[in-house]
Amino acid sequence: MLLGLTQNALNNLVRSLTIILSVFLFMSCASRGTPGGGKYDLDPPKLVSIDPEMNALNVSHVKNITMVFDENVQLENPSEKVIITPPQKVAPVFTTINRKIKVEIRDTLIPNSTYVIDFTDALADMNEKNVLENFVVCFSTGNKIDSMEVSGKVLQADNLEPVSGIYVGLHSNLSDSAFVKLPFGRISKTNSKGEFTIRGVTPNKYRLYALKDANRDFKYDSPAEQIAFLDSLIVPSSIPATRVDTVFKANKKTVDSLVTKSYTRFLPDNIILRSFTSSFKRQFLQKYERPNRSNVVLYFGGPTLRPRFQLLHTKPNPNFPLVEERSLQNDTVKYWITDPEILKNDSLLLRIGYIKTDSLNIGRETTDTIKLNFREFKGGKKNDKDKGKDKDKNEIKFLGIKTNASGSVDILQMLNIEFEEPVCDFDQKKIVLSHVKDSVFTPVPYTLLPDSLNPRRYKIAYKWQPGEDYVLHADSAAFHSYYGLWNNMLDGKFKVKKEEEYGHIYLDIKNLPQNVPAFVELLDKGDKPIRRSKVKDAGALFKYVNPGTYYARLVIDSNNNGKWDTGEYADKRQPEMVYYLHKSILLKAYFEMEEDFDLTSLALDKQKLLEITKNKPQEKKTKRQQLEEAEKKKQSKNNSSSTSSSTDNSTVSE
Repeated sequence: MLLGLTQNALNNLVRSLTIILSVFLFMSCASRGTPGGGKYDLDPPKLVSIDPEMNALNVSHVKNITMVFDENVQLENPSEKVIITPPQKVAPVFTTINRKIKVEIRDTLIPNSTYVIDFTDALADMNEKNVLENFVVCFSTGNKIDSMEVSGKVLQADNLEPVSGIYVGLHSNLSDSAFVKLPFGRISKTNSKGEFTIRGVTPNKYRLYALKDANRDFKYDSPAEQIAFLDSLIVPSSIPATRVDTVFKANKKTVDSLVTKSYTRFLPDNIILRSFTSSFKRQFLQKYERPNRSNVVLYFGGPTLRPRFQLLHTKPNPNFPLVEERSLQNDTVKYWITDPEILKNDSLLLRIGYIKTDSLNIGRETTDTIKLNFREFKGGKKNDKDKGKDKDKNEIKFLGIKTNASGSVDILQMLNIEFEEPVCDFDQKKIVLSHVKDSVFTPVPYTLLPDSLNPRRYKIAYKWQPGEDYVLHADSAAFHSYYGLWNNMLDGKFKVKKEEEYGHIYLDIKNLPQNVPAFVELLDKGDKPIRRSKVKDAGALFKYVNPGTYYARLVIDSNNNGKWDTGEYADKRQPEMVYYLHKSILLKAYFEMEEDFDLTSLALDKQKLLEITKNKPQEKKTKRQQLEEAEKKKQSKNNSSSTSSSTDNSTVSE
């Protein structure tokens, strides 16, 4: 048939067939990357070449390390994720172009040193984001490669949370001052699980530290930096070891066999560092203000001794004293000015004596004179919201009283009373606590506990009878403030919970050294303490606990002050030890729970339950895992559809 065609017709036919074939080939190629057109790339990139060579020796003048892979690659946040040891004073430059990665070393190379570039999880292929885990590049400026490793975990000392992104470093200089004056010799950085591995280590004696290095000088030069240190020296070593690996079949799901493989185990590989921040805080007067006529407030930069306060150019009346309120560590101090004559002054001149930290971090006595002004708003146009305020001018303003004497009260709970303003001539007799039975009010004696920090606040302690009703009462005009306000009547009615509404928890402490003070904290699901009990006779008892799910941690209270204390590197003092109960406690009403709390049955990094761990490990899923999860969801959906269809058919048949 082709013989009968003209030459032009034949040429047109060839061109048409060529175009059709090209379009077909293009569509076939384009469909390869689609979900239905071929296999996904499930493998991480592979290194094809590297210059200088891996484990190259006597590399003394190299400035660029160039790596070529078998596919296009990318680096995620290399300045944070890629770790170079020995640490670099001048940060390297990373360049990624298609299949090539170049690392430009800008720091001076140290003679006779092994250099390690650890890419952690920063390197992945461009398309499917398959991460090349644990990719490490080594070279040496000397004639040998140091191959020892040191590994472990960093945990936060007070709550055993894994600490991510903290540097861990070695010093071959064993003096205590090396950590403060010299940069690390070799470093690593913890991952999201708090794990670290320091590579390229030579056999020697070392001190080990962790440092949240704010200025990247790899030295502990600020007490605000989070640190950890090991008390003992470490000596890296290695031993031959074996491990059992699982071999899967081609489908990647079915186990084919178990294979025992030999490898070199580097020691130590189970170090636990407990990180903390020094209690030291720079002391200085941060700011001061006079928010209203009656108050002067001082704010300090950190915990300090109680400041000295003096009003100048005034003669305070001794019958109208300055009333002082302060925070627990004196970092905020409020003064109530009660003298009516002084209150009239728009400007106050004050002399304040306090401790101020100098450039050598030494606290020295300092005296400042400050001026405080107060200006009242005296006018301006009233908006619609303000018009109604004139009607309230004749309303009586009472002295406010806050109390928790209402509703349902726990058996062990104390009542709180807090006045809005400081009270003149406070009299406990004017507050009456009554037990109510069959509408009969019987006053009962109670213990009044003034607050040591806030003179406007009091606590009422009493041994409540479970299930009974009580009333806390104060007549109107029973109390008045220095500023002329009188209280309205107080009638706080409440009912104490019944015993059967509670449960009790007893923890039997195992492996606690004798005569070591300790306390146990009962924790909620947010890892927050809700109750505390001192350990007595190797046990901790919590009575009258509301039903719920609880957790527990024990604190070795070395100085017996009833709280957890941080460490101090200058004194070589470690933070107080903390242990977690590795189980939750489900408490039901009217139940008595008893649990063994063994402090040493698990390593510290295995004790805290994942459900109350806030810094949970963030593991990136491979493409294979993502596909398997998608397949499971699809299968589950199909099964649900099949079940639904069967149910519908059954209904129709009926």
